[in-house]
Amino acid sequence: MKKSQRISGLVAALDLPLQSAHDPRYLGYFACFNDGLYYEAHDVLEDLWLHDKHGPDGAFFKGLIQLAGAFVHLKKHRLRPDHPKDRGRLAPASRLFTLARRNLLPFAPQHRDLDVAKVCRLCDRLSLALASSKFRENPLSTAHPPRIDLA
Repeated sequence: MKKSQRISGLVAALDLPLQSAHDPRYLGYFACFNDGLYYEAHDVLEDLWLHDKHGPDGAFFKGLIQLAGAFVHLKKHRLRPDHPKDRGRLAPASRLFTLARRNLLPFAPQHRDLDVAKVCRLCDRLSLALASSKFRENPLSTAHPPRIDLA
């Protein structure tokens, strides 16, 4: 099965609004992200971004993909903090938060029904928490993971 077919199947299985001005992959990103499926969120939006990476929303989509990527690192570190491959994921997560913020900030305060300024503040907060702990403490809360909702 091709990746695009897998993405289409994943998006079709999500409980998305039937009537929306947004592409289902864009909506699917937030559904996956809010379910803690950060890798899937990355994949779903990347499928949309690949068709528009040089368009007016290319950097916006790229920033959201980087955000999900940062959370992939945090989640893998949270699951296996002592594993040789996963214990070094906190610094790369911080770098991705910085890149995500850089790509999203030009679209603030709001774009495509997303409170971009709020997402940038989330990037700042988590990047600062990681740096303050010298990349030793994972700020991802399993009890209260972040949510990103559209207006």
